[in-house]
Amino acid sequence: MSEIQLPVSTAQKNRQLLATFLRSRRENLDPIRLGMPHHRPRRTPGLRREEVAQLADVGVTWYTWLEQGREINVSAKTLSAIAAALQCNEAETQHLFQLAGHASPASVAAKTCATVSAHGQILLDSLNPLPAIIQSLHFDIIGYNPAWCRLMNVELETIPQADRNCILLAFTHPQWRAAIADQDVLMPHMVALFRTQMADHLDDPRWQALLDRLMAESEEFRDLWPRYEIRAIDNQVKRFYHPRTGMMTLRQNNWWSAPRNGDRLLVYIPNDEESAAALRSITD
Repeated sequence: MSEIQLPVSTAQKNRQLLATFLRSRRENLDPIRLGMPHHRPRRTPGLRREEVAQLADVGVTWYTWLEQGREINVSAKTLSAIAAALQCNEAETQHLFQLAGHASPASVAAKTCATVSAHGQILLDSLNPLPAIIQSLHFDIIGYNPAWCRLMNVELETIPQADRNCILLAFTHPQWRAAIADQDVLMPHMVALFRTQMADHLDDPRWQALLDRLMAESEEFRDLWPRYEIRAIDNQVKRFYHPRTGMMTLRQNNWWSAPRNGDRLLVYIPNDEESAAALRSITD
């Protein structure tokens, strides 16, 4: 009788990939450059498992099991120590955490630029008079152009950096809210997007801090949060109201940045001639 082949779970596949990744990183390190002693000949390239365990301050047996793909628990703190021992760069550290089932560590996330780069601002300015912003994974506004301020009828320079968050402003800033039409549809949509994005980063304290603030400052958000709705980011048509021109209908188009850190370029294009004319009148 042939042996029954059980399906391999996603967790098992990730453990196998993690084991392969750890071995690859270890074997590609130069022990001499890292100042490791060489009392006996090395039969294989790179570091030995006990040397990685020593550098990461973990047990040799435990690290061996991890590199063998066994089902063991590993904390974010220990993963960070292993990443440092293996000289992982930012992308490799994020990959390590992903395979281990953890959100990216705060030390890596903190490296993400909190303000727009010079090239990013050139891109935003070149899109003017089309309203455009660059938004982080947490919905923070990293950069924007003048047309976006005109559309929302809010000077973002007057808003503290810590408050420049699209969801926070939508729920707490009266002038920002006034620019948003169809709030009965859009506000639940925002909450659903927030919940979906947060689900992948439950270990990141920044998400919990933003959630706590929204729950504390917005009764509307508190009412919507228990619905447990889920939405993916997509290109969509939105309506905006401006006191000078009335209603405008624009299409939101989304593009993500190359580093895959969640930064997103949002560009708003008029959906009809009337909206194009209205947008020109407030951005010229």
